[in-house]
Amino acid sequence: MIEHVSIPVSDYRRAVQFYTAALKPLGYKLKYEWAPDAAGFMEGGHASFIIAVQKRPQATHIAFRARSKKAVQDFYAAALKAGAKDNGAPGFRRDYGPNYYAAFVHDADGNNVEACYFGARASK
Repeated sequence: MIEHVSIPVSDYRRAVQFYTAALKPLGYKLKYEWAPDAAGFMEGGHASFIIAVQKRPQATHIAFRARSKKAVQDFYAAALKAGAKDNGAPGFRRDYGPNYYAAFVHDADGNNVEACYFGARASK
């Protein structure tokens, strides 16, 4: 089991504002700030997602599990409103599995951020 994940960002304040807004529909809250270098977000009992400033961040992919299709849709809308770029609107991803419902965005550093839900049923 993974305890936490950290991704690189180039602008601390911009990243904190973006992830605070984008992850709210998924139940994540800003828990710790080690400004000006890092911040931890939690869902449940501990900080499981951390952002940390690097001079030259390299993009990565991270997927957050959502509790519903609506949470995926709300994540996508909140992320776009917070400045993300579309990388895949909410919908079923049959290549990933018959019930895989997800949305993808790129943050300001090019990280591919996903929200996914596995309980959805696609119409045939």
